[in-house]
Amino acid sequence: MCHEKCLDCFARWKLWIRPFFIGAYALAALVLVPLFLIKSLQDGFNRHDLEVLIAGVFVGVAIPISLWEIIQHVIHYTQPKLQKYIIRILWMVPIYALNAWLGLTYPSASVYVDSARECYEAYVIYNFMKYLLNYLNMEMDLEASLECKPQVKHIFPMCCLPDWEMGRPFVHICKHGILQYTVMRPLTTAISFICKIFHVYGDGEFKGNVAFPYLILINNVSQSTAMYCLIMFYKASKAELQPMKPLPKFLCIKAVVFFSFFQGVIIAFFVFTGAISTSEPNTDGVSLATRLQDFLICIEMCMAAIAHHYSFSYLPYVRPGTRPQTCCSAFMAMWDISDVGRDVQEHLGIVTSSISRRLRGRSMYTIPRGNDEYQNLVSPRGGQSVPPDFYQSYDEVVVNYGTVNPNQPVKTHSVETRMKPV
Repeated sequence: MCHEKCLDCFARWKLWIRPFFIGAYALAALVLVPLFLIKSLQDGFNRHDLEVLIAGVFVGVAIPISLWEIIQHVIHYTQPKLQKYIIRILWMVPIYALNAWLGLTYPSASVYVDSARECYEAYVIYNFMKYLLNYLNMEMDLEASLECKPQVKHIFPMCCLPDWEMGRPFVHICKHGILQYTVMRPLTTAISFICKIFHVYGDGEFKGNVAFPYLILINNVSQSTAMYCLIMFYKASKAELQPMKPLPKFLCIKAVVFFSFFQGVIIAFFVFTGAISTSEPNTDGVSLATRLQDFLICIEMCMAAIAHHYSFSYLPYVRPGTRPQTCCSAFMAMWDISDVGRDVQEHLGIVTSSISRRLRGRSMYTIPRGNDEYQNLVSPRGGQSVPPDFYQSYDEVVVNYGTVNPNQPVKTHSVETRMKPV
């Protein structure tokens, strides 16, 4: 009898999951805050403790707002093709806020938590790109639609670059311009760890004999390239994205990822030049820059949580009468990162192939549609079997350009839609 009641209780998880999290969070706040204050008063309440307390208040507000939105998306998981990436984006605020607060509380461990935050920002840009591509491919043949549009010109200061051919080449350049940051950011983070081990990193030092300024330059170029490709993609598909109100979403991603990075660089530069200093003993410039960056991020994440609440709302996915996926399937889909591995592997393969073709004097996009080398960018290979986990849901749209046969006409722009069986 007790076993049946437990099963029935778990089956009704939607009724108690929200009050459970609210109660657990309130209980944790009522216990942890007094403990922190008691310990700080015993040790002597100093300026660092005040910073940790103020930052903790903002983090304590930001995390529940984001978790609430994530839980609502899990409950109303009616569009897995889109909500999977929205949930990953929403996790950015809790991860950023908690990482910054831990780095502020435990300065000796800040290098590790900050690195985790830096890698996740590249992951966020990747997920936002996938979110936009999936939204457009559910509504239309994206590449065919872009082919019919007028040429999108580069914006300042990239006006001197040659135009990106509309259609398939445009989508490829934008996608791989964003994917390169997903690869480059973890790579530079790993290099920074190695440089720190050999004491040649020079954190916060803009000198020629340390690795810090060079890695900052590489990250800056890589991130700027990704953001520029994202802006160009938005410029080309602005009309098609209008129903989902893309501008607030773009601003949220750009503000959190782009400005937080340059904020850290500017703070490090001002501390290095002496424009920002401290009279506290045993506090060097690197520690001061890290503290300022973590403190500001804790405050900024509170504002970002509110912006994400309205920009990535769950309300458009509330569909009465529609049976969403189960909690377990939604949770597993949220943490399944196999799509990232496939896209990164594809990105590396295409970049290698592109370099090889350019060395041989051939353009990257001279291959007709249907060639296996580039087919996976939008759809599975035409006419071939695909792995069982290729589709994240039954709502996926498959754009199949067919195969190229010299004795048959080339098939273009045929769309197949896998519908969930009733």
